[in-house]
This record gives sequence, C-alpha cells and structure tokens, in this order.
Amino acid sequence: MDETRIETRLHVDEGLSTGREIGLDHGRAHFLRSVLRLARGAQVAVFNARDGEWLARIDGLGKGWCSLAVERQRREPTPEPDVWTIFAPIKRARIDFLAEKVTELGCAVLQPVMTQRTVVSRVNVDRLAANAREAAEQCTRLSVPEVREPVTLIELIAAWPAGRRLLLCAESGTAAPIAEALAAADSGPWAILTGPEGGFAQSELDALLELPFVTPVGLGPRLLRADTAAVAALACWQAVLGDGRSRPPRGAFLPV
Repeated sequence: MDETRIETRLHVDEGLSTGREIGLDHGRAHFLRSVLRLARGAQVAVFNARDGEWLARIDGLGKGWCSLAVERQRREPTPEPDVWTIFAPIKRARIDFLAEKVTELGCAVLQPVMTQRTVVSRVNVDRLAANAREAAEQCTRLSVPEVREPVTLIELIAAWPAGRRLLLCAESGTAAPIAEALAAADSGPWAILTGPEGGFAQSELDALLELPFVTPVGLGPRLLRADTAAVAALACWQAVLGDGRSRPPRGAFLPV
C-alpha cells in the first residue's frame, strides 16, 4: 500500500490495469465535480474485489461526465471473511444504518428475510446497494457486499447452502452467550440471522432450533434494537472467527 494522498475512493465494476480509461456515471461525476469540487489532475482510488485498489487521476471532468486514467496498483486483491448478514427488514432510517454498518464490518452478503412479525412490506434493494457501496468506499475494504432480494424465512431455509453455519440471535429460549458459542465454533462460511422489531414468532424459533446447522446465541441481558443486534453480532463474529485481528493497510485512505 503506498501513501499517495488521494481525495476519495470509488468502487468500479470495470477491469483495472495501467493505462485503462474509465468513464463515471452522472451521479458520481457530479459528486466529484460539485460536492468534492475536484478538478482535472486530482488523484482518486478505484477498486474492486477482482483487481484490488488502483491509483487513478481525473483526466477530464465536465457537467455530468468524468473520465479517469488508471495509473498503478495500490493494493492487491485479498480474500475477505465469508459471512452473511440476514435480517428482517426494519424502518427506513434503521435499515440504512444496518446496511452501512455491516458493510463497514465486512459482511459479504446482505439478505433481507420476511418473518411472521416483519412490519415492513417493501425493501428498496437499490437503495440498500447504494448505501453498501458508499460504506465500502469509506472503510477501505476492496469489495462491496452483494445485496439480495427479500425472501421468506421458509424460502431461505429451503435453499440453505450445504456447509454454511447459521448464527441465530435468539431473544428468548436457551442460547449460549455469543462469545462462548463462537469460541467453540469452527471458521468457514457463516451467516448471522436477526429478527424483526417484534422478535421472532415462537414457531419460527422452534423450527430454526431443530436445524443442525443453526447455533442459537444470546447478546446479553439488554433488549437490543434489530439493527443494533445485527451490528453487535457481526462485530463479535469478526473478532473471534473473522479478520478482527488484522489492522488497516498502511497508508490507507481514511475519510475526514
């Protein structure tokens, strides 16, 4: 990782290599020109999970358009922990917070799941994806989590992939403290499931607890908001089984 001063980080889908020219969409061109007030020659970082992070320079900038010239690689692509965040949709401000924070904490997939007590009937997946992308750009990760369309809890379990464990944040019933459960667990593909604002129905908890890949855990004596529970559980998972022991890359761009 070099220590070149850059103005911002942008996730791009295009392949990255020295000499590559990249055109930005209207929204991000507007952001660079009118919000950050950058000019031709300013240095930015562009990244994706496939190619890592690269230094680029604004080659041209106008109203609604921007072109970037890719110069050199700053960071090589690195694997990230394979952990999903599965959550019952909650109200708009809270779901935006959830998407942002679990992205910062390194989740690979955001999966909304409809439960019996879920109040929110519609999920704006595009908005969630935009929140996730912006959070990834701010936190120096090299990937953007996949945001999936909502499914019912029954559909989720029916299509559950073999070999992936599920950490169930159970607000009632028998459950080990999360730190103890994770300390005894193996690493590998995992998912974390949190319920709606009213909690899981007892029939849902009973059905989940019968599944061999489910590990029920408690998050302490306090009743947490749904978004807080998702963030707390993922932070614990990363600390024990994920990349919580790692440090930010030297010279990484940090937002002010």
